[in-house]
Amino acid sequence: MSQTSTYLNFERGCEQAFEFYRQAFGTDYAWPITRYGAMPAEDGAPALSAEDQDLVMNMALPIMGGHLLMGSDVPPFTGQTLKEGNRYSVCLMPDARGEADAIFAALAEGGQVFQPLHEAFWGDYYGEFQDKFGIGWMIVCSSKE
Repeated sequence: MSQTSTYLNFERGCEQAFEFYRQAFGTDYAWPITRYGAMPAEDGAPALSAEDQDLVMNMALPIMGGHLLMGSDVPPFTGQTLKEGNRYSVCLMPDARGEADAIFAALAEGGQVFQPLHEAFWGDYYGEFQDKFGIGWMIVCSSKE
């Protein structure tokens, strides 16, 4: 089933913020927290510190009406700098890859693509971009079709 979520970025406080939100909404995480330590190391890249390995790469919390609040830590080693305008993204989860391709192409036109749609190491079809108005978008498709 297609779904939309709001994706929040933190420099290092994602887990603490989400624990606050979890208590406020009285819900529990949609799946186990994925940490940067689970990410395969890139060739030639320096190893992450133990502290950085424990940071949140992805987590999700159902809040109300089927809406997922999702988030991650975005420390400097990711190559991104948090600033006003990139602390959140709209995350779309279409049912099929063809739909993901069409949405990505339409919304990314005239914007800046950070990650083209690709088979991500965790198994989803994933891409990330900022539209021409400066709004961040993520497309995540679990379907293999």
